[in-house]
Amino acid sequence: MPAVVRSVNAGTAGPVPGLKRPSGIHKRPVDVIEVRDPGPKSGGLGSGVVGDAIISRRHHGGTTQAVYAVAREELDWWGEHLGRDLPDGMFGENLTTVGLEVDTAEVGERWQVGGTLLEVCGPRIPCATFAKHMAERAWVRRFAERGLTGAHLAVVEPGAIRAGDPVEVVERPGHGLTLPMYFRALMGDKDLAATFLASGLLPQVEHDWLARRQ
Repeated sequence: MPAVVRSVNAGTAGPVPGLKRPSGIHKRPVDVIEVRDPGPKSGGLGSGVVGDAIISRRHHGGTTQAVYAVAREELDWWGEHLGRDLPDGMFGENLTTVGLEVDTAEVGERWQVGGTLLEVCGPRIPCATFAKHMAERAWVRRFAERGLTGAHLAVVEPGAIRAGDPVEVVERPGHGLTLPMYFRALMGDKDLAATFLASGLLPQVEHDWLARRQ
């Protein structure tokens, strides 16, 4: 089955039960999204998706988290285990894909998506907002144990993305350092953290953040 975008998702700020502040995690399918490099977290545009809300810019958005992609197959896996339907956009993703091995992607891998070029930068880190949004017991722990987080992407070449657009992996670095490995490094695997710190793959800010956790 060829890899395609199943839906493109965006949203505005809204309340999350149990949180005092609003969140942009509520994403819904839309006809088309325009993506561009939003610049740095601090002082940048927030989301790489024009018109998409990001409230907590200290932790979300910016160049290396411009667009978030989740495989529909992973949503279906969780839906089966949770006993509920999870609509496209439920994880707060901008791209819901089908037929694409999102969670085997290598850091630095590039995807041609419609008329855009996106680069795989890192995994999603589950947070309290995500847990409240999902309203599932011990959600952060369960999501972390699963370890298949979807992909944060940078926008290398901007443009429009629509449902049905093909996704093609046009460049795979071949170093074997995948998103789940990076996630485990971020979650405390010191050997993997050392590997990523020595790899030269990480932007300086993210390199320094990981190094401080060792």
